[in-house]
Amino acid sequence: MLHLVIAEAELELVPKAILDHPAVVNHARRRGKRPDEILLDSTYHHAAIKKLPDGERRGRPDIVHICLLNALESIANKEGLLRVYVHTRNDEVIHIKPETRIPRNYNRFVGLMESLFRDRVVPRGLELLRIEEKSLGELVEELNPDGVFVMHEEGKPTKPKDFGKILGGLENPLVIVGGFPHGDFRGETPGEKISIYEAPLMAWAVVNEVIINFEHWVP
Repeated sequence: MLHLVIAEAELELVPKAILDHPAVVNHARRRGKRPDEILLDSTYHHAAIKKLPDGERRGRPDIVHICLLNALESIANKEGLLRVYVHTRNDEVIHIKPETRIPRNYNRFVGLMESLFRDRVVPRGLELLRIEEKSLGELVEELNPDGVFVMHEEGKPTKPKDFGKILGGLENPLVIVGGFPHGDFRGETPGEKISIYEAPLMAWAVVNEVIINFEHWVP
């Protein structure tokens, strides 16, 4: 079983510090919601985000969206060989059941995430998605993997197929992929750093390479 964690994902509701910014207020009004009910999104809130710490990397729900679409539609997930989690910059963890169908439409995905932040589980009863306060370290400890790997451009150079072989040889490996657009992890990330390419890759490209090469080496 491969555990995949999209870590420090830039997925959050609009912070209190910019709730009254015109860019946020106007966008919320167009959507018929309160400013504190909507996701922070750099596409719409760019002027407001510049006022936040780490503003250059925040408001990127699209990264999580694409990563989840790729991971949950993979052969590994359909065969019951994958578990996916999202860890946010605010130390929250989203647990995702393998049978979850993430909306392909981005706006519907945003609405789903907003419902999750509000209700803590969606849909009620099935709980396909569940969010709770938890650090990355606590999640790793809870999963108790027999190998932890952090995808990092400064990590140990490893060909994707060779990394897949390493993962396939373990019972319960865990791979951490950064869910932010650029830069480094903000906190300590447990595990061995691995680089599968000589240049930076987008998070969803890394997710694809990890899962596909893992699939080649599992029975």
